[in-house]
Amino acid sequence: MAQAPKGEATGLNALGRHLLLELFDCAPDAIDSLEAVKGALVEAARRAQATIVDVVFHEFNPFGISGVVVIAESHLSIHTWPEYRYAAVDIFSCGDVLKPEVAASYLVEQFAAERTSVVEMQRGMFLQAGGLLSNRGAAVARA
Repeated sequence: MAQAPKGEATGLNALGRHLLLELFDCAPDAIDSLEAVKGALVEAARRAQATIVDVVFHEFNPFGISGVVVIAESHLSIHTWPEYRYAAVDIFSCGDVLKPEVAASYLVEQFAAERTSVVEMQRGMFLQAGGLLSNRGAAVARA
């Protein structure tokens, strides 16, 4: 994966950015069509300048779609509830090349979401070497 972006003002390193996107009052047809949802997520990844590695989607009966676009920089995933006109989207990006906000804006438009909520998390935050915390020597539990 790409090098982690660095926080200039805080001196923190993050392994990645994770956008949690909630789309409310979507066009039901837009989030209940396997091909439309899959096509939108793949195109969102392309527009964000991601390198697509794999694409896996599943359509539920009677309705709803879940899917993931695995990218070299991490992933985009979606779960839809057409009966509630709602979709939950995750856009996780490592490095500083990918533009997750471009992907998010595209999906809001494609699914005709009338209301949205976006939460951004910095994943894997570490102080730079010499700080109180470091990613060096971190214990890893193995099963």
